Amino acid sequence: MPEAAQSPFAAGAGAAPPFPGRSPVPAGPPSPSPVPPGTGSRPAGAAPRTGTASEAAGRPGRAEPLLEVLDLRTEFHAGGVRFAAVDGVSFTIHRGETVGLVGESGSGKSVTSLSILRLVPSPPGRIASGSILFEGRDLLRLGEAEMRRIRGNRIAMIFQEPMTSLNPVFTAGEQIAETLRWHRRLPRREAQARAVELLRLVGIPDPEVRARQYPHQMSGGMRQRVMIAMAVACDPQLLIADEPTTALDVTVQAQILDLMKDLRRRLGTAILLITHDLGVVADMADRVLVMYAGRIVEAAPVDDLFARPLHPYTEGLLASMPQLHRRAQRLHVIPGQVPSPARLPAGCRFHPRCPYAMDICRHQEPALKPAGEGRWVACWLRDEPAAGGAPAAGAARAGGNPGAGDPAAGGDGRAGGVPAARAVPAGMDGAAYGDRLSAGADQRPGAAPGGIRP
Repeated sequence: MPEAAQSPFAAGAGAAPPFPGRSPVPAGPPSPSPVPPGTGSRPAGAAPRTGTASEAAGRPGRAEPLLEVLDLRTEFHAGGVRFAAVDGVSFTIHRGETVGLVGESGSGKSVTSLSILRLVPSPPGRIASGSILFEGRDLLRLGEAEMRRIRGNRIAMIFQEPMTSLNPVFTAGEQIAETLRWHRRLPRREAQARAVELLRLVGIPDPEVRARQYPHQMSGGMRQRVMIAMAVACDPQLLIADEPTTALDVTVQAQILDLMKDLRRRLGTAILLITHDLGVVADMADRVLVMYAGRIVEAAPVDDLFARPLHPYTEGLLASMPQLHRRAQRLHVIPGQVPSPARLPAGCRFHPRCPYAMDICRHQEPALKPAGEGRWVACWLRDEPAAGGAPAAGAARAGGNPGAGDPAAGGDGRAGGVPAARAVPAGMDGAAYGDRLSAGADQRPGAAPGGIRP
């Protein structure tokens, strides 16, 4: 939302990993940053974030974030029940940075994006708490007139379903021109000419003709490109792209991704890329946030995430990617489905689907904690208490590294074959469990040593 620990997802002798062929490597020492770089809550009493590095992107110091979302909670009321579709989400985006937000349908990705623009329908929804700082201003405190000057101008969004986002009684050209006339104060003729140029820019053939057509006269891919043209019309500082290439064929998809890259390169536009396509994330993103059941469960630089996923959910998502060079009868699937936000399970929200679930997972929800340079993960497998709830031998000292097995203190991080901060799961030999936790190379299907993203 620092403990030094090793990945629990490596296969040991005689133990087949639940996600075939994958065994990420240990994450390394925790980041010293007091605030999760891109996720998590600011600790009580912590100094405001000023000029911190973009640890998760692995690049040296940057200025204040362009967008900083802190403890966002968005609720809905239905059938007499109030529930949170987004629950305590925090992340940052810097200028010129692309952040991927991934997860299954129902994880809360689109509600997060709508909350940033204050477009959550009310009723039944409302932003219950948190703050959304854009260029230093809290968008939740602005009046509606000020928000209208920001939407479509400083912050633009490519909506997931263009048929319901475009106005059916106005032509495509009129809808693009309206954005330019409202925000750029262009004369009607100049705005219409610019609308035609934008349609040409996003790869629509015969843009002069298409500009005079209505949404129902276009294919799904063309409507999607009209939405993209509207979004980039005013050269926004932040572009929220909610499944921007879903309805497009691969050649047009490549053109749209190139267009977004060019916008980022020319204007320093930051992009929040919401998608199910992990290949697009690998190509576009600097950092990745993995969201499940309304919360962020892992955050990491894109190369690290693909090479060494730390959360079982991330592990499952990557294992289910098709590999063209790998023969398999069936694709891997994560059993079950994302729970309804109105009926969340107790403890870790992923535990009913997790092949590594322990007793503590069913009763207590793990916090999002540092897991190496620029990495954060919420999983009890990285911070297992001993039986009875007491810390395991060598558990992390306040403000420091693990005790008895602390490598910094001359140890090797292991105690009797098991990392010091872990309890051995029931039914598993201690030495075998230690071997599982300390396995090294990336062995995800088709990956080269060291981890090659797709």
